[in-house]
Amino acid sequence: MKLTFRWYGEKDPITLEKIKQIPKMSGIVSAVYSFSPGEVWSYESIAQLKESANNASLDFEVVESVPVPEEIKYGGENAPTLIENYCENIRRLGKAGVRCICYNFMPVFDWLRSELEHKNSDGSNSLAYNEDTVLSMDPLKSELSLPGWDESYTKNELKSLIEKYKEIGEEGLWKNIENFLKAVIPVAEQAGVNMAIHPDDPPWGIFGLPRIITCEKNIDRFLNIVPSKANGLTFCTGSLGASKDNDLVKMAGKYADRIHFLHLRNILITDDREFCEVAHPTDCGSIDMFGIVKALLEKGFDGYVRPDHGRMIWGERGKYGYGLYDRALGAAYIVGLFEGVEKMLYGGDKNDK
Repeated sequence: MKLTFRWYGEKDPITLEKIKQIPKMSGIVSAVYSFSPGEVWSYESIAQLKESANNASLDFEVVESVPVPEEIKYGGENAPTLIENYCENIRRLGKAGVRCICYNFMPVFDWLRSELEHKNSDGSNSLAYNEDTVLSMDPLKSELSLPGWDESYTKNELKSLIEKYKEIGEEGLWKNIENFLKAVIPVAEQAGVNMAIHPDDPPWGIFGLPRIITCEKNIDRFLNIVPSKANGLTFCTGSLGASKDNDLVKMAGKYADRIHFLHLRNILITDDREFCEVAHPTDCGSIDMFGIVKALLEKGFDGYVRPDHGRMIWGERGKYGYGLYDRALGAAYIVGLFEGVEKMLYGGDKNDK
């Protein structure tokens, strides 16, 4: 596997110099943030990002993300033009050596939490979700906002968007993702890029918005739309693991050859549709991290991996979920976990088997 680390560019307080000091770190996961969704990224901006990584002895082979504009998701009149722009970004990133693009097809909210600084029993704080709190802040009825909302929308714009998605429903969203995949996957194949969709976070509908990348049945349907290896998954254990109905160990083994990017993080489920994010090791939460990695390696997984969200520990302040200390601990745990499982399965160097 190739260990990677999310980096938000030159304004990220976590510098490349710090990232490269994490043992076995191979590269960064980043994006060009100076363009709006639907715009074509300039060759210069992509090259600059790659140069920054390479100057720090890090690879730049994974983009997270190239955002899918809302008009593609709800099927607006400009969707064909926006899809072509998206295809052009794939071509340009492929030329720059990017081999994996993580993206999502979540309407309106990329992710949603009820707390940014949930106090954990060990004194750290982390992101948390409580369904009752979320539903009490319906954006159509409340002036309040929740972590994960795009506050660039006015209330009227947000209402209009939500109404569009309610109108098309789940089947409309499936139709639009099919149109998207049938256009972009052939381009990705030609560019040498694997597309890796991120699951919905959390994996259920909210405020009447359809969500479809949520469970094994729906992932089967998604992968069969275009049965190409380039049409694959970002397997996010924290997102899919928020639903007790998802058997992550089974799913990891089943989809191993279509998982191009692995987001490893743990959560502690405290009630139905209620969880908080915790430290990475299996015993810290509700997710069988060992079982997932074992299932993947048994099927030959050798893709990109990153420690996903981390707690804020040791007094660190910064971008919620994306501090240095706990993610570095998570990266070290991941390295040890992979090494241990590989030696258990293969008795040494797996390449000799």
